[in-house]
Amino acid sequence: MAIQLRLSGAHELGLRDGILDRRRQQDRRARAREEPDRRRSERRRAGFRSALFTAITMGLPHTLSPATPPWQPRATVTVSIDGVVAIPARIAYHDLIQEAATRYDVSPALIRSVMQAESAFDTSAVSRAGAQGLMQLMPAVAEAFGVVDPFDPRQNIMAGAEYLRQLLDRYHGNLSLVLASYNAGATAVQEYGGVPPFEETQIYVKRVTNLVGGVRGGD
Repeated sequence: MAIQLRLSGAHELGLRDGILDRRRQQDRRARAREEPDRRRSERRRAGFRSALFTAITMGLPHTLSPATPPWQPRATVTVSIDGVVAIPARIAYHDLIQEAATRYDVSPALIRSVMQAESAFDTSAVSRAGAQGLMQLMPAVAEAFGVVDPFDPRQNIMAGAEYLRQLLDRYHGNLSLVLASYNAGATAVQEYGGVPPFEETQIYVKRVTNLVGGVRGGD
């Protein structure tokens, strides 16, 4: 009987172990079936959240996304003027005068002296006769030399120098006739056969001639 009981007990234990093994295998199969479903569900939820965030971001105005993040410091530049140094009128247009003198083969001293006598280096000067700018170009003269803005220093000086070049060629370098023609016009010089007897013109010729001599002496 004792032997039978032991066998019976062993048999029972074997059955019990077999049942437990089958249950464990069934539980593992159940979990194995459940896990892929759970993973697919989680992936679907993650994909939905990503699509939702993308749609929200694309729908927001671009002004909400500044080029420079607000937490980054931005460089600023502050400019202050401590003082102004005036440039003497005699040298204010030195570079333009030199350029015009080189281009038209006219003495820089002559260009500067005419400019000083005509306008005292005032770019906005306008005479009673209608002459304009630094070298006091009459509208017809300015138009003839292609000046668009007679108050532009460069245009005015270049046209004035070219005009002086033409007068120098016409009067074979005779400075008095060049200046008289510049002031009173070529017609008056031709009519009187020289410097016209106009007080203004005669004073002008003497003044500019003295200025040219002074400028050349100063250089």
